[in-house]
Amino acid sequence: MATKMLNFKLDESEIYEMKEVAGVFNMSVTDLLKNAIHEYLNELKKDPYYRLTANVQEASEEESKEILEAISELTDDDLKISSTDHINI
Repeated sequence: MATKMLNFKLDESEIYEMKEVAGVFNMSVTDLLKNAIHEYLNELKKDPYYRLTANVQEASEEESKEILEAISELTDDDLKISSTDHINI
């Protein structure tokens, strides 16, 4: 996999802390950051919001118009919650 350089700013205290932790574990700050980012991304990808929206494609203009027309025709009774189910993820 190709790698690219990325620049960003951190507080000096955070940089010092990363260097200190990386040194204790005999690793580079780059490896520490890569591991931390990888771990964080894996956690975010487990979030139900991500899982429900990550692969959703934008609707076309025609599809959006059709959906909005269907929604505008709904009555208050149509929009009432009729039942609920709880799903543990």
